[in-house]
Amino acid sequence: MPELPEVQTTVDGLNAKVKGRKIVDVWTDYKSTHKMHAQSVKNPKYFAAFKKAVVGAKIKGARRRAKNILIDLSNGKTILIHMKMTGHLMYGKYSYDKKCNTWMTEEKGPLEDPFNQHIHLVFTLDKKHLVFSDLRKFAKVAVDNTSTIHDSSHLAQLGPEPLGESFSYQIFSSQIRKRPKGKIKQVLMDQAVIAGIGNIYSDEILWRSNVHPLSIVSKIPEKELKLMYKATIEMLKKGLKFGGDSTSDYRNIEGKHGAFQGRHSAYQRHKEKCTKPGCKGTLERIQTGGRSAHFCPVHQILYK
Repeated sequence: MPELPEVQTTVDGLNAKVKGRKIVDVWTDYKSTHKMHAQSVKNPKYFAAFKKAVVGAKIKGARRRAKNILIDLSNGKTILIHMKMTGHLMYGKYSYDKKCNTWMTEEKGPLEDPFNQHIHLVFTLDKKHLVFSDLRKFAKVAVDNTSTIHDSSHLAQLGPEPLGESFSYQIFSSQIRKRPKGKIKQVLMDQAVIAGIGNIYSDEILWRSNVHPLSIVSKIPEKELKLMYKATIEMLKKGLKFGGDSTSDYRNIEGKHGAFQGRHSAYQRHKEKCTKPGCKGTLERIQTGGRSAHFCPVHQILYK
């Protein structure tokens, strides 16, 4: 699932490519009447209202909240997109194939990547198209009032932003300690604790701060928590620097891979030698909270 660096990379791309563009039309082949999709474009009735709310408006700009993309419009509405497991937005020139009921890129290059061909939502702009590829169809797309969107059910329960200017060690520590009996890997990924961290970056943060993913929060010494706070900021910034992580489906607004997957120290390095200076460990993988955790059993200490 795209995490903070991937979502922010997409937001930066949107601001570079579609800011000021007018939404002329919207198309989707998402169709679900399941109640869990009642407030998203997957529901045909909701999509009809969504289309009415966004067509004709101009894109003022994009921003991020946790793993959500927020596209602010000139009419006081904001489009919210959570990319979930396999979703990503791309900008380019597309045409609709009626026979296949799908959209195809007219441009050569990265947009032709097979991972970019699962298009289920298309915004026709006054110049080119903004399309959403979503292989597993897990994504959420909705619209709300810009003035109240942070109080909506989509965003209201989210924790603080780890790359925000006010995100101090004191805030980090107090948030983490709200789950004293929790296992640190799961707590770091809890969006109500800290916004934007997922499976990839939690592994990298814990590897860097020498803490075992199953460590109990209340047992972790303050020295290691301070290392974890520093590692959180450093690893998320590193992910941004390298354009996000494309271990799986993620692609940027141009359909290109990120490069952070080539800089992992822990994530998906099961059975590989630890690269920590002076450490002779071999990376292992375990399950916790239904997710995989990759770690070094030598330098990452289990606090329990």
